[in-house]
Amino acid sequence: MAQFFTLHPESPQPRLIRQAAGILRGGGVMAYPTDSSYALGCRLGDLAAARRIRELRGVGDEHHLTLVLRDLAELGHFARLDNWQFRLVRRGVPGPFTFILPATREVPRRLQHPKRSTVGLRVPEHPVVRALLDELGEPILSSTLMLPGDTAPLNDPEEIRERLGKRIDAILDAGACAAEPTTVVDLGVDPPAVTRVGRGDPQRLGLGAPTAGGELG
Repeated sequence: MAQFFTLHPESPQPRLIRQAAGILRGGGVMAYPTDSSYALGCRLGDLAAARRIRELRGVGDEHHLTLVLRDLAELGHFARLDNWQFRLVRRGVPGPFTFILPATREVPRRLQHPKRSTVGLRVPEHPVVRALLDELGEPILSSTLMLPGDTAPLNDPEEIRERLGKRIDAILDAGACAAEPTTVVDLGVDPPAVTRVGRGDPQRLGLGAPTAGGELG
């Protein structure tokens, strides 16, 4: 049964954050809040935990998960950015944007797009996930908490416990999230393409209407 942590949404309790980070370090999968919606997360290098997330989501290896990072400096460790890409990313972090960027060698091949060698990255602004990232000291491999057959992400921690309490290791309850997906911006192409409009306003980045693209998250 999943451990259930009730956290203050703006000033999360350090003791509980330390316990949650310990669960991730031990190979756990957890549901946690972000600035867009609740997500499933595990450690970056944990292949078994990542497989569990894919099984929960009902997706295969072709569905790429997202690296959730602490800050812009950490993002540069996992993605190769030219000056124009850096300027756009800087306008959107932290915030509800997912950026598709060319991956560095630090990103396992299994997490990269098989043909483009790109990876999805984001820097959220929710205080709970930021505290968790600081305590963990490494990225969280993440996917939107939307279960097979659902049309929207789960947003009620009690419903998450009811539906997933026996299949994951922890639930971080910080109340309801915005319940909107991130806006996905593909910076692996020039000019950049907005492939999904969510909570993040593309105008914040100086971009316009979305273009066709694939799902991520």
